[in-house]
Amino acid sequence: MRKQSAGILLYRIINKMLQVFLVYPGGPFWKNKDLGAWSIPKGEFTTEEKALDAVIREFKEETGTEISGDFIELTSIKQKSGKIVYAWAVEGEMDTHAMVCDTIIQMEWPPKTSKLISLAEVDKGEWFNANEAKQKINPSQADLVDELIKKLIA
Repeated sequence: MRKQSAGILLYRIINKMLQVFLVYPGGPFWKNKDLGAWSIPKGEFTTEEKALDAVIREFKEETGTEISGDFIELTSIKQKSGKIVYAWAVEGEMDTHAMVCDTIIQMEWPPKTSKLISLAEVDKGEWFNANEAKQKINPSQADLVDELIKKLIA
């Protein structure tokens, strides 16, 4: 079965300019990466869980903040790995300084050493204007930003 994730494209409008909230992954692999490394807060879910329920759960796990509002369903995208990402946009606020990732993962580091390190799944989160976000975000997720823009204008 193909892996699937569900995520939130949190947005706000400041001085008539769209901003979106993205998260940066934790761990040494990402240390010197920036462009293309950011993502919407998202996580995997099973067929027993509704995708929108997974979105709400994952956002809380990755940011420490409850999310609610009028969710706008976006078209699912397929990442390079083959994973399908179901996404919703919602208008809201996120204090990036108060963000706390509750999800701790274990990772072999350095590679092929059998040494495991524990780290937060998400290292930080930031607000970006739409153009900057499309540079920072995983390339397969950039279409989500474009779709949000179209839906907000319509």
